[in-house]
Amino acid sequence: MARKILKKSAAKKVAAKRSAAGKVVARASNGQGSQHAVEQFLYRQAEILDAKRWQDYIDLFTDDAMYWMPPEPSHTTWDGMPAIFAEDKNLMNVRMRRVMHPDAWSQRPLWGTNHVVGNVIIEKEAANGDVMVRSRFHMLEVRRDDVRHFAGRYLHHLKKTKDGYRIKLQRVDMTNAQAAYDYVLQVWV
Repeated sequence: MARKILKKSAAKKVAAKRSAAGKVVARASNGQGSQHAVEQFLYRQAEILDAKRWQDYIDLFTDDAMYWMPPEPSHTTWDGMPAIFAEDKNLMNVRMRRVMHPDAWSQRPLWGTNHVVGNVIIEKEAANGDVMVRSRFHMLEVRRDDVRHFAGRYLHHLKKTKDGYRIKLQRVDMTNAQAAYDYVLQVWV
C-alpha cells in the first residue's frame, strides 16, 4: 500500500514536471513572438534612419526617452559626463531642424547610410511587455567618395504600447568611438 502511494506521488511529481515543462515551452513560444516583434522593430528603425525620415525616427521614442552614445562603454550615466550624444526628445527635434535647414552646409554634399542590425537578444521582458534588448550594428556612411564605418552595440529599453514598441532608452556603444574622423557625426547611428 505504501509503495502504491509512493508510486502515485512520484507519478504526480513527474506529471507536474511535465506540466511545468509545458509551461516553459509555452513561455518560450511567447518569447519567440516577442523576439520576432523586437527584431522587426529594430530593422524598421534602421530603415527609417537610412531613409532619413527624421520625424518618423523621433516618433519611435517615448516622450521621456533618451538617446545616449557615451565615448566609452564603461560610462554608466550621461549626467555630468562627456557624451557623443545625450539627447532627450526635445534635443532630437532641435537636431532634426538643424540638419533639415536649407542653410545646413554641413549636410552638403548629400550623404547616405546603410545600417545592418543583428545578434538581437532580449535580456529582460517585463509582465507588461516592456523589454530590454541588446544587439549589434554596423553602419556604412558614404559622402562623395568618402566611406566611413561605424560598428558597435545597441542597448534598447523598449516600452510596449497599444501602437507597438516605443524607445525609452537607446544606448549606442560604438566600437570605434575613439577613432579620428574628418568630420563629426551629424545624425543618429
